Amino acid sequence: MDLKIERTDALNDIYQDARSIRQAVFVGEQGINPQLEFDGTDGQATHYVVYVQNQPVATARATVTDHGVHIQRVATLAAFRHQGYAKNVLQAILDDERYVGQTRFYLGAQQTAVGLYQTLGFRQFGQPFMEVGIRHVNMVLNR
Repeated sequence: MDLKIERTDALNDIYQDARSIRQAVFVGEQGINPQLEFDGTDGQATHYVVYVQNQPVATARATVTDHGVHIQRVATLAAFRHQGYAKNVLQAILDDERYVGQTRFYLGAQQTAVGLYQTLGFRQFGQPFMEVGIRHVNMVLNR
């Protein structure tokens, strides 16, 4: 299988691929308002895209904050789910040399995706909450 993961800090072609995946998954499938999904903060994040045979299939973004590395917008196109691509993109973020020395990775997971994050060592903290009409939980990985 021809799999590669690209990352970008610019709003370039790789970012446009990430955006198209998010548009399909979050806006198209889940009905999230595009203005909430594309909230104006993409320019501050590093975007990661998984390509299979040069087709973008999964994405996530990460931002360094005062609380650690904030992972967001993890999405896989419907036809490519349950093949490990979301885990691949998350592992790429965790292994990225730009985060050497970072000891805390955190995210707000959709309730249905908690198991995926647990396989990477994330643990749930706090109470579940609603965001964009979808039940989420806070998760953290300390290392």
